[in-house]
Amino acid sequence: MRLSRPFVLLLAVAVAACAGSPPRAQPATRFVLVRHAEKAAGDDPPLTAAGEQRAARLAALLRATPPDAIYATGYRRTRQTAQALADAFARPVLAYDAREDAAAFAARLRAAHAGTTVVIVGHSNTVPSLAAALCGCPVTPIDESDYGRLLRITLAADGAARLEDARY
Repeated sequence: MRLSRPFVLLLAVAVAACAGSPPRAQPATRFVLVRHAEKAAGDDPPLTAAGEQRAARLAALLRATPPDAIYATGYRRTRQTAQALADAFARPVLAYDAREDAAAFAARLRAAHAGTTVVIVGHSNTVPSLAAALCGCPVTPIDESDYGRLLRITLAADGAARLEDARY
C-alpha cells in the first residue's frame, strides 16, 4: 500500500504537534473555610440580620472564583450561611458531620474534589482543625466571638499547600 505525499506530511505534522506539546498541568485544588456567620441565641439558632449580611458578603467575595461544591454541617446557622452561596452559584449545599474526624474528612475532600474549588462552612471549634488537616500546617484557633475569618487553602498538583488567613 502506497501512502500519498499530502497524507504523509499531515501525519508527520500531527505527530510532531503531539510530541511537542507539554503535558497538561493538573489545576490546583482550592478550599475556602469559614465559620458560620453571626447567630442568634438559643439551641440551633438561626443567623441574625448581621449574619445574613455577612453571608451575602461571602457570596459576593467568591463571585470571581465560584465554588464547585459547598459543604455545611447540619446546624441551621451553617446551612443558612452556605445557602447564600448556594443561591448565588446554583449549587446544592452538601451536608457533613461536624463530629467527623478532621483528617478523615480532609482526605475525602481532597480525593473527591481534586482540581476544583470547595467552600466548607463550619464552626469555631471545627474549622481550624479541618484547615490544618487539609494543608498539613498549623492554624490559629478561631475565637468564639470571631465570625469574619476566611481560610483559603491552595493545594498544588505537586502536593504543596499554601494557607491564606484573611478577613471578610
